[in-house]
Amino acid sequence: MTDRPDLADLQRRRALTEDAARPDAVARRHAAGGRTARENIADLIDADSFVEYGRFAIAAQRRRRDLDDLIARTPADGLIAGTATINGHACAVLAYDYTVLAGTQGVFGHRKKDRLFELIERLRLPTVFFAEGGGGRPGDTDYPAVSQLETRAFKLWAALSGIVPRIAVVKGRCFAGNAVIAGCSDLIVATADTSIGMGGPAMIAGGGLGDVAPDDVGPISVQSPNGVVDVVVADEAEAVAVTKRLIGYFQGSTPPGPAPDQTPLRTVIPERARRAYPVAPIIETLADDDTVTFLREKFAPEMVTALARIEGRPVGVIANNTMVMAGAITAAAADKAARFLQLCDTYGLPVVSLIDCPGYMVGPAAEAEALVRRASRMLVAGAAMRVPLVAVVLRRGYGLGAQAMTGGSLHEPVLTVAWPNAHLGPMGLEGAVRLGMRKELEAITDDAEREQRVREATAAMEDNAKALNAAQIFEIDDVIDPADTRAVIAATLTAATARGDLPAPRRFVDTW
Repeated sequence: MTDRPDLADLQRRRALTEDAARPDAVARRHAAGGRTARENIADLIDADSFVEYGRFAIAAQRRRRDLDDLIARTPADGLIAGTATINGHACAVLAYDYTVLAGTQGVFGHRKKDRLFELIERLRLPTVFFAEGGGGRPGDTDYPAVSQLETRAFKLWAALSGIVPRIAVVKGRCFAGNAVIAGCSDLIVATADTSIGMGGPAMIAGGGLGDVAPDDVGPISVQSPNGVVDVVVADEAEAVAVTKRLIGYFQGSTPPGPAPDQTPLRTVIPERARRAYPVAPIIETLADDDTVTFLREKFAPEMVTALARIEGRPVGVIANNTMVMAGAITAAAADKAARFLQLCDTYGLPVVSLIDCPGYMVGPAAEAEALVRRASRMLVAGAAMRVPLVAVVLRRGYGLGAQAMTGGSLHEPVLTVAWPNAHLGPMGLEGAVRLGMRKELEAITDDAEREQRVREATAAMEDNAKALNAAQIFEIDDVIDPADTRAVIAATLTAATARGDLPAPRRFVDTW
């Protein structure tokens, strides 16, 4: 039976929106080491689950270009958008198409975003947005415009914060409006060749700031250590794999997976109290195999933040990293942890806190970083948390820093336990000795004798500060075999989440 002309015309037009209709553009993209927007979406979503919106939109340039040319060269107005399932769960997916006018934001693309963002809010759809592109498009001439600042897409996207989890994926160049899309997201995954900037080279030059190469505007060497990017990956294939895992944390529990042998945890902490050790292997041992994703690794590395699964349950993890600043909480570390706690609380992820903290970083240099306000962010965020928090003191739990790691108090978590070699105190023990015994120490004229007295007093204080002593007077709930930590966490979270829904979020004014 011969197709009707209208159906044949539809099929012809649909074919023109596919990658196969533009082999030269696709070849250039592949030659540059990238994948097309449709290739990325196909890799991300479950097979045959994509329902596209605005497929037949074209660039608003009919006054200056032939219609057939626009249909052929500007499919979807450079923005592919729709609903799909990822890991079997409903989501929304949007992707700027860099092969169409460098992924710039056109008139119809903005309308498409408005439409999708309203649907995302209405349907509560977690969202992935491939944000690569050059920002606003000045070449759209079909509609009168002066400033175009009435565009609603940015407000609508920002308003989704706290409503649904949103992950931005960036490859290559991402400037201006595209960068804002990424910046308003909950998490950003970016390839190593990414450059992200609030203004691209043209805007920089237009502001009289000189000529800057696109790849030098905001390279990963800048945007990873400063905390803009959460996860850095090699290429788009890895970006998609990481994104599927990230969005999975917000899709609920999975069947419990295999886990490493827990007995090495008994010896992972050095016996020497001042010897540093990596905390990442501890997190990976406690979690199900291959379920840990570390976030913002190069930003404030003294504080580790990660998403993981324990017996299939998604959790957030914060941990002090003694390899950097001895695990002290700096202003940047507090920023990192506070935002992470907000993320976990907003989307219902319980938090596990692994503590080896000498306290907040102090001193004139630290105070110059607005430490008073920024350090307090952890306490404010922790006090507002609704999700269960389980705290494990690995070795040291000193001062306000340790309290910040436990939501403000050792009794704020649903469970606070310590490992056998742990010590707790109101501040670093040697510092407490030198402060509390200042007059006695000043009276000792011999330097060697004075330092010997400090060592003796510190040893006595260390004996008193042992976790078992803290447990005897019920400052903490228990001292446990490190090999039992995973089981204790899992059992506690099962009890803590048995009632289901969380109470309504608490409003608070951020300190910084």
